[in-house]
Amino acid sequence: MKKIGFLSFGHWTRSPQSQTRSAADTLLQSIDLAVAAEQLGADGAYFRVHHFARQLASPFPLLAAVGAKTNRIETGTAVIDMRYENPFYMAEDAGAADLIAGGRLQLGISRGSPEQVIDGWRHFGYAPMEDESDADMGRRHAEVLLDLLRGEGFAQPNPRPMFPNPPGLLRLEPHSEGLRDRIWWGASSNATAVWAAKLGMNLQSSTLKDDETGQPFHVQQADQIRLYREAWKEAGHKREPRVSVSRSIFALVNDLDRAYFGQSGKDADKIGFIDEKTRAIFGRSYAAEPDVLIEELAKDEAIAAADTLLLTVPNQLGVDYNAHVIESILTHVAPALGWR
Repeated sequence: MKKIGFLSFGHWTRSPQSQTRSAADTLLQSIDLAVAAEQLGADGAYFRVHHFARQLASPFPLLAAVGAKTNRIETGTAVIDMRYENPFYMAEDAGAADLIAGGRLQLGISRGSPEQVIDGWRHFGYAPMEDESDADMGRRHAEVLLDLLRGEGFAQPNPRPMFPNPPGLLRLEPHSEGLRDRIWWGASSNATAVWAAKLGMNLQSSTLKDDETGQPFHVQQADQIRLYREAWKEAGHKREPRVSVSRSIFALVNDLDRAYFGQSGKDADKIGFIDEKTRAIFGRSYAAEPDVLIEELAKDEAIAAADTLLLTVPNQLGVDYNAHVIESILTHVAPALGWR
C-alpha cells in the first residue's frame, strides 16, 4: 500500500492554450484540484514553492485554504526554499495552517535550488554568515524551525504584558502539537538525506538527484532511501520515518491523453548541471497504456522503496483534466501494483 498524492508547481501564463492565465487562476484551481483529488480517494495535495516566477510562491494562504476546504487529504509542500524563510514567522504560519487542517500538514522544506534571480534570498533580507554558503544558511534556518516546532518556551516574558501570560518562558503561538514529526527534507544528495535522518525529518526525493554513481536514476534514488533509513535507525528515533518520491506518470486511456503525452516516445533519464559544480540526473517520465505502465513502474526501485508517491501534474491543463490524470492512476494502475 502507498499514499498517492499530486504535486503541482502552479505555473501560469497568459497563453490562450493555458487554463491558468493568472496567479488567481492558479491559486483557486489548486484549491479545486485538492477538493477533487480528495473525492477521488487520493491521499495528498502538495505544492512547489518558487520565488520571482509565475508559479506558486507563498504557500501558507493556499495551504490554509485547502485545509479548510477538505477533510481527509494531506496538505503539503515539496518544497519550500529555506534560504528565503524567517523560521520564527514560518513556525507561526505553519502552526496556523496545520490547526486549520486538523493536523494534516506535511511540510516539505529544503536548502533550495537555482532560482529565477541571482541570490534572490538577499532581496528577502537574508545573507549567509561569514564562512557560510547559501546552502548552509538554508540548513541553519531549517534547524531553527525544527527547534521552534518543539513548542518549548524560550522568550523572556514582559513583566508588564498587555495580556496575562502563562508561567515560564514563552513559545511562539499558535503551536500545533505533532507538526514537528511532519517536517520533510527535500534531499538531492545522499549526504543531505543522511543529515535529514539524523535530525528526525521525513525524506522527500524528487525527479532530480545529484549524479553520484552514474547508475540509473531510480537505482541511485533507491540507494539514497536505503542510506536514509539506515541513518534513521542509527539515530534511534522512536517513530517510523516516511519517504516520498515524485514522478510524472500518465496513463493513456483516451484520445486526449494520447494527444497530450502519447507522441513523446520512450523516455529516459537525462544528465545536466544544476549549477557550475553539481552534475545531476533527472529521472524519466512515464506515459503509456495502463498495462505497459504497470510493467514499467514495477521495475522502479525507488518507488518500491517509498511509502508515498507524488504525481507531478500539468496544472495548466485545468482542474478537470488533472483530476482525470489522478483518477486514471488510482483506477487503472495502482491496484495492479498493490498500491491500493
